[in-house]
Amino acid sequence: MNNDEALHANYNHIVPLIENGAKVLDLGCGDGTLLRKLIDEKNVHGKGIEINQENVIQSLHKGLSVIQGDIDEGLEDFADNEMDYVILNQTLQSTQNPDFVIKEMLRVGKNAVVSFPNFAYWRIRFYLLFKGKMPKSKMLPFEWYDTPNIHLLTVRDFFDYCEKRNIKISNSILTRRGKIVNSRFRKTFADIFAEEVIFVIHK
Repeated sequence: MNNDEALHANYNHIVPLIENGAKVLDLGCGDGTLLRKLIDEKNVHGKGIEINQENVIQSLHKGLSVIQGDIDEGLEDFADNEMDYVILNQTLQSTQNPDFVIKEMLRVGKNAVVSFPNFAYWRIRFYLLFKGKMPKSKMLPFEWYDTPNIHLLTVRDFFDYCEKRNIKISNSILTRRGKIVNSRFRKTFADIFAEEVIFVIHK
């Protein structure tokens, strides 16, 4: 499974989290594949924001309402609680100011869906321990000098962040290679056995 396949695999975990007919804003929506899937399967009223012009063009070709923009600059074009869900899929770690981005998500959305690769995953720990180099994996395929991921974090980091900010977590999905991690690992060993995590949060 390459990075694109890993990214697309989590769509099947995100789509069930969204209610039929919901208003959805997809941040860093890429080529619009997830947004198109949500519209087709959940009849959502969807919009997207994407910084890459080629991805915006591909999204428009899919018939989507997507604008080019930098989410690090905020979501000033959107009103408070305008959306039922704001999604940030595999993009949090590449934002310049993740704290500000999450605050904006929770301002605009009644709920926010956030996913990211877990940097405490056991394979990453072993990579650092035995190779002494910044880890590379299917979820993190870049070299240290060309990676877009500038704020790597772990499951525990995000739980701590939400506690400090009084953010409520209504759901969490831990996955490994696109499949949900066995429930017995979910709490005690989440940081070790989860390759990727998906959180649903709200104020």
